[in-house]
Amino acid sequence: MILIIDYNVGNLYNLKNALDFQGLDNRIVTRPEELKGATHIILPGVGAFRPAMEHLRENGMDQAVREAVASGVPFLGVCVGMQLLFDESEEDGPSQGLGLIPGRIIRFTGQGSNGTRLKVPQMGWNKVNWQRDDPLQEGIPDGNYFYFVHSYHAEPEHPEDTLGLTDYGEVFPSVVRRGNVWGAQFHPEKSQNPGLRLLKNFSALRPQ
Repeated sequence: MILIIDYNVGNLYNLKNALDFQGLDNRIVTRPEELKGATHIILPGVGAFRPAMEHLRENGMDQAVREAVASGVPFLGVCVGMQLLFDESEEDGPSQGLGLIPGRIIRFTGQGSNGTRLKVPQMGWNKVNWQRDDPLQEGIPDGNYFYFVHSYHAEPEHPEDTLGLTDYGEVFPSVVRRGNVWGAQFHPEKSQNPGLRLLKNFSALRPQ
């Protein structure tokens, strides 16, 4: 059973529909105690870092997430859910995250490599270049395109936590992993077949 954490952010049902489409058992949960016994957990999200983290803290979901990760449950953060995995974000002033992956979240400069200005947020399709083999990307060729909507990106403290890189004027980590915690800055549920394959790969991961 894949549990999708509902913490008052958007895009829950698009993600649920993508899992349902593939026949993957899933359920949306709102209470920390519902995470006990989970086989897989997804933290989705559309919105800003600070209010998203505040919602997680309000009912103790942040601590429940840390306990689930410590128990070895495969965990996937999507978009803002990926950003929350890190120590802190500069969005709306410094804000503390879940601290599951060392590093911080910073805003795009909006500066292209040739001196042109790029729109922020990045909104649309962009490719992901894999940095090493990982079960999450099995069957997804290097350079496949995924759908992004974001103004901020991760800056991991340790380069080895980066699984995939994407270029939007600056090269940034679009897929990360540390132990049994994975993160995708793009929206797999909006990324057609490659995104569906990534979700299916996640469902096949085993506790560590």
